[in-house]
Amino acid sequence: MRRPRGALRLVASAGAALLVAAGVSACSEVSVSAVDVPETFDVPLPVPPLAPSRVAADGTRTFRLTAQEGSTQFTPGVDTPTWGFDGDLLGPTLRAARGEKVAVEVRNDLPETTSVHWHGMHLPAAMDGGPHQSVEPGATWRPTWRIDQPAATLWYHPHPHGQTQEHVYRGLAGFFLLDDPAAPDVGLPTEYGVDDVPVVVQDRNVDRDGSLDMSGGELGVLGSLVTTNGVRGAHLPVTTQRVRLRLLNGSTARTYAFGFADDRRFLQVASDGGLLTEPLPTTRVQLSPGERAEVVVTASPGERVRLRSFPPDLGRVVAGFAMGAQDTFDVLELRAAPDLAPSPEVAPTLTTLEPMSAADADVTRTFELEDRSINGRRMDMDRVDVTAELGTTEVWEVRNRNAFPHSLHVHDVQMRVLDIDGEAPPAALAGAKDTVYLAPNRTYRLIMRFEDYADPDTPYMFHCHLLLHEDQGMMGQLVVVDPDDATGGQPPRGGDDAGGDDAGEDAHHHG
Repeated sequence: MRRPRGALRLVASAGAALLVAAGVSACSEVSVSAVDVPETFDVPLPVPPLAPSRVAADGTRTFRLTAQEGSTQFTPGVDTPTWGFDGDLLGPTLRAARGEKVAVEVRNDLPETTSVHWHGMHLPAAMDGGPHQSVEPGATWRPTWRIDQPAATLWYHPHPHGQTQEHVYRGLAGFFLLDDPAAPDVGLPTEYGVDDVPVVVQDRNVDRDGSLDMSGGELGVLGSLVTTNGVRGAHLPVTTQRVRLRLLNGSTARTYAFGFADDRRFLQVASDGGLLTEPLPTTRVQLSPGERAEVVVTASPGERVRLRSFPPDLGRVVAGFAMGAQDTFDVLELRAAPDLAPSPEVAPTLTTLEPMSAADADVTRTFELEDRSINGRRMDMDRVDVTAELGTTEVWEVRNRNAFPHSLHVHDVQMRVLDIDGEAPPAALAGAKDTVYLAPNRTYRLIMRFEDYADPDTPYMFHCHLLLHEDQGMMGQLVVVDPDDATGGQPPRGGDDAGGDDAGEDAHHHG
């Protein structure tokens, strides 16, 4: 993989000096992305097909996915080697309902080992698809579990240890949508591919000969070529008064601040783990890698308007120009028909979220993210960093100690943001979250509950979802144990709980 000719470079520049002064690792050069926006948006937006499934006599809904090599023309006439599930790039949308038992037969037809992680899913650790559930070339892995969480927009992607960035960058990703038949109708658009549309936004660097380039700076790759559902310059035909966009930041490093070119207001109705309690009128939705949001936008007959990424608010970063903090570019054009079918009004109340208070926490832990380590240690596949007890609620106090961004993704659970530097979080962060952006030198208090599944022998992961950081060691292992179960094994240990040198320094037990 070679460097792109189109990227701007600062060699031994003042910008690089700023980064080094701020504690960013010294590099011989710092890449600044120049996003290449198509002049026209004439490519119809491809909607990922719904994955077929079969339902067995016991009610298990089974999907099949094959990870395979392929080829994609990001630029007309130029072939780029890519990877996809059941195709050249990306993958089909898996869809299941709360209460269903599901299984996914994952076959690996790639030339190297991979895995498939169900990002945002509440499920047993052995089914999670992290680095311990690797799938060798030619092998098939069949995880199975019961869906037991609210309706939400989740996704799936590889999680091989040390190679997650490359596998996602090559194109392995797809949506996993959850429905809840028992939930009330709150007026949201629901016709898949028509007024309810999944949209994954990703960036890459592609050389003139079509080869992918993974070279990047402190955050990883900030690509000059931005795609929606795998294509550049896409437009979405709009045939209804309102359309629901399920936005996924599928990039490996870039943060997007989505809005519309005319700065219109729209409704954010959901975050990572499902619906917000009420619609949030807004003009911006900011998503770091791995985060999702559902928005509802109202269209006027015959109009054209572009979904745009504005400069994101990354916090007090140093040399933000090198981290995409000044980039503005369009990603998708909405083209409304001359006559639009009526859409219902979105209800003023969407759902009810169970209150979660720090006073209810059984344990409080502290985590410091710095460079490529968590509490001073890098990932070790043979070390468990956190041992949580089944049925307990924990508060994690997480601080980014760098002058550049991090994030935190915790497998299995949906978190709630209690506060940021002691202040209430913005409304967009008031819902269920499995991935939280961590601005430089700020402390986030997150609350989560460990329920249903205990396995002392198999860990979940927690890590930075800037995938270069994850691959280079900013990841830890978490096991959930049942204190009443004396039959379980013992997890591997190379240290003690909470990711620090001593569990007593980082974990505080209450009650």
